[in-house]
Amino acid sequence: MKKQSKSILFLPFLQIPSGHHQVANALIDGILEIDPAIKCHKVDILSFSYGNMEKVISYIYLKWIHSFPNIYNAIYRMSVYKKIETNKRYRLYEILFISFMRKLLIEKRPDLIVCTHALPAYMMNFLKDKIEFHIPVINVYTDYFIHRFWGLDHIDFHFVPSNEVKTFLEKRGINKEKIFVTGIPIHNKIKKINQIPKYDKKSRSTVLISGGNLGIGGLEHLLNMIEERKSREHIQFYVLCGKNKKLYEKLKCLNKNDIIPFPYINCREKMNRLYDEIDAILTKPGGVTISESLFKRKPILIYDALPGQEEINLKQLEEVGLVFHLKTENMYEQILSILQDENKLTEYQNQVDHFHSHIHKKDPAQIITEIII
Repeated sequence: MKKQSKSILFLPFLQIPSGHHQVANALIDGILEIDPAIKCHKVDILSFSYGNMEKVISYIYLKWIHSFPNIYNAIYRMSVYKKIETNKRYRLYEILFISFMRKLLIEKRPDLIVCTHALPAYMMNFLKDKIEFHIPVINVYTDYFIHRFWGLDHIDFHFVPSNEVKTFLEKRGINKEKIFVTGIPIHNKIKKINQIPKYDKKSRSTVLISGGNLGIGGLEHLLNMIEERKSREHIQFYVLCGKNKKLYEKLKCLNKNDIIPFPYINCREKMNRLYDEIDAILTKPGGVTISESLFKRKPILIYDALPGQEEINLKQLEEVGLVFHLKTENMYEQILSILQDENKLTEYQNQVDHFHSHIHKKDPAQIITEIII
């Protein structure tokens, strides 16, 4: 009799190319490389529930963040980050999604569920609390903190980004045997560096500027400041323009040999080579980009943070010495000062090595494969 294939249901949220989807895709590819017989399905519960309304909601969500950042930040912190040590009921979301989550589980009949976003994790925690389903669930956290919306108590396993988050869950009463410090999972084609890199003083350093795959944030303002500086012979900038075609064309037309733009890079092998060429990354504190940079052991320079998650990520990362937060003025000089300071970079790499000392030896995709088999 032929053995029935196991199936895993991955639950991100929204269709925009966020870290929730990147992490789910990375895990799926890693699992299929280990065992191609495992069936992996990725479903956005919002699209599953309300169809094309998801596109409208995604558009409004992004517009809201950039048009009213302070209001978004205040509401975000009030709704999910205030009193994070306590549980909170989100009854509106229960009304909107619980029936559709039941329908999805009956339709897919998964052997394991992986939540990379808080909303599906909350729904699964609610259903398991009511003893409606007994399917094992893994929470994979894609930021460097856990907020109140995440379902926790009835979740079977937790893949956390850092030892600090592990300690937070233990204080919340989660059994430490259920917690794996994996870092935020990255794709296996982004090759991890296991040794502390030696300091190599260069006459010209290469810095990768990343503004996110959607080309949003303070990227254009940053580039204007760099471009206005007359002397830039010590740093060459690679600029990831994401899907911001206007920015890419603008930088390309400048024809500067020290500011080299790249359009959206979908090839992970190319992204891996780019990481290996650079000396540091200048970015926003988004979970996946930070995680890739940490696993590549590249100094992380922060120039901007979106309200909500990124601002909280920045605070958490600063507290453990894993990023350099630049001031708005004289940014070029700050970057140069960091990259030419051997003591500062050595201290930074020691902090990164301490972070890695807590990471589980097994890849998260391997852990998931062992759980389901």
